[in-house]
Amino acid sequence: MEETSQISIDLNPQTTPILYTDNVFMTTNEDGLILNVGQRIGNTEKMHVVARIGMSREHAKKVVEKLAKLLALTEGTSQTTSKKRN
Repeated sequence: MEETSQISIDLNPQTTPILYTDNVFMTTNEDGLILNVGQRIGNTEKMHVVARIGMSREHAKKVVEKLAKLLALTEGTSQTTSKKRN
């Protein structure tokens, strides 16, 4: 994973919505892993998968490392990292 400060990200919020999740189902093998990101349907035990993300084991390790650092940096704050830089 590259640092976002080194690359330019082109994001159209009209065509790339934020998908809320309250469940993640993970499947892994020696080659990689798949994240099935889901939402609970109302007050039921049913889930709706809103996105599926596959990656190599090495990439997954980098995602875990970066996510842990981001959560540690923003613990106790309501701002994202990009907002803090401005």
